Amino acid sequence: MSYEEIKDSVKVCMFDQYGTVVDMQGGLTAIATPFLKEKGWTGNPNSFVTWWRRTHFENSMIDALLHREHTPYREIGHRSVGFVMDRAGIKHTKEDVRYLVGEIEKLKPFPEVPAALAKLQTKYKLVVLSNGDPDMLETAKKYHKIPFDKVISVAEANSFKPHVATYTKAAELIGLKPDQVLFVANHAFDCIGAKSAGMRTAFIDRRSRPFGETPHQPDILVPTMKDLADAIV
Repeated sequence: MSYEEIKDSVKVCMFDQYGTVVDMQGGLTAIATPFLKEKGWTGNPNSFVTWWRRTHFENSMIDALLHREHTPYREIGHRSVGFVMDRAGIKHTKEDVRYLVGEIEKLKPFPEVPAALAKLQTKYKLVVLSNGDPDMLETAKKYHKIPFDKVISVAEANSFKPHVATYTKAAELIGLKPDQVLFVANHAFDCIGAKSAGMRTAFIDRRSRPFGETPHQPDILVPTMKDLADAIV
């Protein structure tokens, strides 16, 4: 699909929040560095955050596949951080775990994102669809300061992304057909999920990594949010 076709058909740009709008890896590494130093752990804080995020992702995917009662993002986070600290041999309390997970709400956007989203908002409605809990996403607004038109938690669909129900429910909540939505993410799994649900997708390839073989290729592949805004506004 060409940029012109996307401009003509898309009404809403829908964003993943953690890692696409806000800098999750960089922000959590900055928080974890002094925390881990105080604990006397001499490993790499960036690696610690990567282990934390991978464990969280794995646990949320298990929860989605079980498709029983949806486990809150915060609870998955607590379990994941506790597990990683246990694996790393870091002595910790429940309060330590709550502190680290609570910092997710305070993450700041990537530097180019506010201006790029302001440009996109001149043509499209801007919506978030996040794995975060509703209260976490509400608290985050005062830190990222981006005036989204709507913020949707996957709790509405009783499952984590990339379950198809999350994208279908989000489209229903904004009253549009899936192909009128451009889903924007820094994660291939999220683009694949949205595309399989019938949405258009844009992959923000910040890390210059291959998207991978899949029938659900993104409609747009750009290195930054600025490039996306320049292409479709």
